[in-house]
Amino acid sequence: MMDAEDLDAVVIAAQSGDEQAFRLLYRTQQPALLRYLRILVGEDAEDVASEAWLQIARDLRTFSGDFDGFRGWTATIARHRAMDLLRSQRRRPQPAAADEFLAELRAADDTADRALELVTTDAAVALIAALPPEQAEAVMLRVVVGLDAKSTGKILGRRAGAIRTAAYRGLKNLAARLAQPAQPPPEQRRSASWSNPVTTSAAPALKEMR
Repeated sequence: MMDAEDLDAVVIAAQSGDEQAFRLLYRTQQPALLRYLRILVGEDAEDVASEAWLQIARDLRTFSGDFDGFRGWTATIARHRAMDLLRSQRRRPQPAAADEFLAELRAADDTADRALELVTTDAAVALIAALPPEQAEAVMLRVVVGLDAKSTGKILGRRAGAIRTAAYRGLKNLAARLAQPAQPPPEQRRSASWSNPVTTSAAPALKEMR
């Protein structure tokens, strides 16, 4: 992992035509962009990301800012390309089925802290996609892409306070879903003594989203 100052220097180098610097920016940013796009366009995420990177490469010299600004800029471009696709297809985003992942992700220690860890995994993208759209985008942009509330608000056209609230509610909803007791196997369902206690705490991580 590179620190912020190093990544700022990489952005400047890429703008000067350094191909190795551009590849490093791509490797750093692409995984987060793909996960974000999957909640918007599902299986079309890779195609949309490719189109976004073509525009990023073309317009990079016009970009002004540090690496944090670069993350917000690339997320904005990716979202615009995703919206273009959805308009052309005249359909709403089709979230991946989430229920099939719940059994794998539920555990006795599932809390909001655990939810924060899970949003960086591919399986969790399906769960996040099942959230209300404004919550899903806020969680992905803030937690996965790594933007602050102000930058996320610029992308989504909302105030920073509204973004914090949406991200907080999204993580809380995700934690609640993960805390639901999983369906026991048939042999356990026949046992009257079966139980699956789950304790969900008010995680400190959620407070950071306020």
